Amino acid sequence: MVTSVALVTTIAVVPASATARPGPPPGPSVPDRAALRAALAAVPEAGAPGVLVAVRDGRHDWRDAAGQAYLIKPRPMQPQMRHRIGSITKTFVATTVLQLVDEGRLGLDDPIGAWLPDIVPGELGTQVTVRMLLNHTSGIGNYTNAMLDSYASIDRMRVTTYAPAELVATGLAMPPTNAPGAGFSYSNTNYVLAGLLIEKVTGKNAAAEVQRRILRPLKLNGTSFPGTDPTIRGPHSGAYFAPFGVRDLSESNMSWGWTAGEMIATTADLNTFFRALLGGDLLSPATLDEMLTGVPMLPEVPEAGRYGLGIYSLPTPCGEFWGHDGAVIGHLTISLHSRDGARQVSTGINISHYHVGLPDPHPIDIAWNTMLVTGLCPTSELSSRSAEVVRLPRVSQLPGNDAPVAAP
Repeated sequence: MVTSVALVTTIAVVPASATARPGPPPGPSVPDRAALRAALAAVPEAGAPGVLVAVRDGRHDWRDAAGQAYLIKPRPMQPQMRHRIGSITKTFVATTVLQLVDEGRLGLDDPIGAWLPDIVPGELGTQVTVRMLLNHTSGIGNYTNAMLDSYASIDRMRVTTYAPAELVATGLAMPPTNAPGAGFSYSNTNYVLAGLLIEKVTGKNAAAEVQRRILRPLKLNGTSFPGTDPTIRGPHSGAYFAPFGVRDLSESNMSWGWTAGEMIATTADLNTFFRALLGGDLLSPATLDEMLTGVPMLPEVPEAGRYGLGIYSLPTPCGEFWGHDGAVIGHLTISLHSRDGARQVSTGINISHYHVGLPDPHPIDIAWNTMLVTGLCPTSELSSRSAEVVRLPRVSQLPGNDAPVAAP
């Protein structure tokens, strides 16, 4: 999310010729349950306390979990558990903004200063557009980089209520990462501004608007904005920040994430949401095309993936998939889907920052990636492709993924 621990998973890249204009994957096939179970079991064996997953291929659904929900009170992980999804919140928020575009109430190329003159005044407000917020090309600093500067800051953030304007002010006070529109630079500040934009246009609470437009119509009963409530309501696991050992950090005031990364969901709900989104149930065809038009996340490796409007595309050994990842303190999530919504995998683990300071992928990353690819790609397709392995672009980043967070 928003801030968070970066997902350092590795993923295979298909040749550029295969990803330039990928067609839909071949027809649905029954997931290989035995292979999925073996891949799932390997994730806790690699060091994660627990893992949950929902796989869908055509009409076939498979949901399962492995490992422990808690470290000091053994309890099995369950597939229906609710999980903090961090930056996957951005896809819900972007969809809500784009519905306002469909309704003619907002334009993608509107300058944000026209809507939020008191929040983003002056020249910056005239240069940064709604589109630049949603595809992270605004150049506005990422407020979580400033907030998360020590281990002590983690405990402070978990018990503090932040106003959205306060989060934006922190991001705007940081040096710009690039000129508006010049390039991709992931910033949670963009999506707090998007939440304020929803409120300005509709006159209603942003979280309530997402619920009215998306959660309620799709019957996503396990998905919510918790607001300042620190508790994950309903069945859930612990949340473990590896440097803190067995301390359960699942109780957390997530106002520091707000519309950039506050949400809770189940993996099944994530699959339902992305299936509806990619299937055209939530946006007009033209606006969905705008959403799926992306900019390179790694300009030096453009084939490694592109970021659209609250959603990104990634090459895999069996074609291009769409989705988002999310990371908060103690929970990591990733949700990937074929363009036609036929193949889907949403999965989460209940530990973060286990790879702090490591130059190479952690065994958890390798095992989790293997499980992800097992769910996405039929064995017949995997065996027919050769692939170069690269790191997944880390868009959902918290400071401290590659280097230790400073001690108190």
